[in-house]
Amino acid sequence: MTCGCRTPRVGDLHSYEEALALLLGHARPVTGHERVALAEALGRVLSEPVVSPIDVPGWDNSAMDGYAVRSEDLVGAPPRLRVVQRIAAGSAGQIVEPGTAARIFTGAPLPPGADTVVMQEVCERDGDWVSIGQVPRPGANVRRAGEDIRARTSLIPAGTRLGPAHLGLAASVGVGDLQVRRRLRVALFCSGDELVMPGQPLGPGQIYNSNQFTAAALLRALGCEVVNLGIVEDSLEATCEVLARAAAAADLVLATGGVSVGEEDHVKPAVERLGSLDLWKIAIRPGKPLAFGHVGETPFIGTPGNPVSLFVTFVLFARPFILRLQGREDVEPFAIPAATDFDWPKPDDRREYVRARLEAGEGGAARVKIYPSRSSAVLSSVAWANGLAVIPEGQVLQRGDPIDFLPFSELLA
Repeated sequence: MTCGCRTPRVGDLHSYEEALALLLGHARPVTGHERVALAEALGRVLSEPVVSPIDVPGWDNSAMDGYAVRSEDLVGAPPRLRVVQRIAAGSAGQIVEPGTAARIFTGAPLPPGADTVVMQEVCERDGDWVSIGQVPRPGANVRRAGEDIRARTSLIPAGTRLGPAHLGLAASVGVGDLQVRRRLRVALFCSGDELVMPGQPLGPGQIYNSNQFTAAALLRALGCEVVNLGIVEDSLEATCEVLARAAAAADLVLATGGVSVGEEDHVKPAVERLGSLDLWKIAIRPGKPLAFGHVGETPFIGTPGNPVSLFVTFVLFARPFILRLQGREDVEPFAIPAATDFDWPKPDDRREYVRARLEAGEGGAARVKIYPSRSSAVLSSVAWANGLAVIPEGQVLQRGDPIDFLPFSELLA
């Protein structure tokens, strides 16, 4: 029985760089925006820059607890000044007259007439008088108006994925809501008659569907809205039907499993029947069969079914593609240079992304340990790891050699 599939346009293995460039070249940021309250904006992608309406600080203020004084009163003999007022944060003081000082606390506005704050540690208080044992330079310990932020300054550029510091920064200038891109809708399904949902009894030859939970969690960590279409039976007709539904319901379709060339692998021919396949094989390990194409106008990514291959191909390819769809430019992870704590005696003709841990070695230097098994079915290795070690094609390594390490902190957000 034939499926009517045409020959793939991409038959040879692509390098990591070629494959990623191809995906990103097809990424078109989603349209549509919404305004959300600051408290609801964590993880969203900013679509309109945040511009400060005010100066921060809004006025000259004290950088520490001490005494606000006129610098001209600090010349000559060890100064002794009369304390005539007390200024706490949230209040305003009166004019500091010659020969007087104001007791002041961190963050309080600098009173008129004063230009310097003497920290309390070099002062000695005696009733209404204060003696200054160490004279500071004029203007010391004062935070000037606009020193941090000037009004009309662009604080956060469009395309930024908002983290806690961004929300705090927006709040510090009085911005209460933000314009963000709408959430990316991703339709997800898993292929395989052997799959059973957790909580159900296993039959002969069956395994639990971990991929659905791994993939959905990876998507949600990127701020996506997940349309979960569950498990699809191993048939071309069922795969074509769910692909059509998924493409109509979402901005991106993500499938796990069924992308290889076995008789029960129907995802690739189904994509070719309904649309186009632009990428299939990549020269990496794990995760050589990665399908990318379109179902109608909707982009499609199909990952291998082995759980480690799913994880690796998602963080290396699906993640940057999704970030670009969300309107972000900073999509490639930052690699940390480190040293191997292992030997790699046999070179591979494919680049390998090995489950690894970055740890402190002797003398505190960063060392990379790798998981003993290279099997792409061992999901426990991903839970053990805190990143991926990148072993280039044809590379032989000895303990202590330099290596690039991709931390999960760079790959999971």
